[in-house]
Amino acid sequence: MIEVLILKRILLAALLGGIIGFERERAHKVAGLRTHVLVCVSATLLTLMAIYGFDQSTPDSISRIIANVIVGIGFIGGGTILRHESTIIGTTTAASLWVVAGVGIAVGIGFAYAAVATTLIAYIVLALLWRIERNISGSNHQGEKFNAKH
Repeated sequence: MIEVLILKRILLAALLGGIIGFERERAHKVAGLRTHVLVCVSATLLTLMAIYGFDQSTPDSISRIIANVIVGIGFIGGGTILRHESTIIGTTTAASLWVVAGVGIAVGIGFAYAAVATTLIAYIVLALLWRIERNISGSNHQGEKFNAKH
């Protein structure tokens, strides 16, 4: 049944978005758990609607909806980027929102393996690589600051 398939995909999207959102929440970022889950679930829903909600004789509807999800997430992500004096913060959180939108789209079209793999890679990048960055640069930031003077 299509309803069971849709429910499974939406639940998977909530789980995967939650994994990335959990890391952002734990790091006390502007967009946290709820935001990442909602972005991932909505990207999945919109993709499912594009696939199953339109006449399949017009395949452009799928790509148009997916393209607009990507544009919309760019707008939301842009809102998470803030400038304070010579420091810019939020770029990593904006990127993580873009990732969960992509994960949601992948789940929606049935690319579960790619969605899970991307989620695990994103979690590793977010949870571990900032420590390496901090050690290399010798600073105490978590990989989201950029000196605007450079």
